[in-house]
Amino acid sequence: MVINIKIKPGAKRNSIMGFKDGYWHIAVSQQPIEGKANRALMEFLAKQLGIAKSCISILKGSKSRLKKVEINCISEKNIIDLLGG
Repeated sequence: MVINIKIKPGAKRNSIMGFKDGYWHIAVSQQPIEGKANRALMEFLAKQLGIAKSCISILKGSKSRLKKVEINCISEKNIIDLLGG
């Protein structure tokens, strides 16, 4: 499944802020320096979904706040349920 994410780097804590305008809004505590925010996003999603980090990849937007992320190893329904949608 491919999902659209709008990331908010530099937040106080990692959290899913909801779904709006076609994007999952996700806050991560890391700053967008040398890919740290991207790694934090992938680690957070893996933990939230109970899957390995290798099941998640950023298809588009690695240097942008707007990202297309592919998630494998889990069903689409479980992804939506676990993200809170």
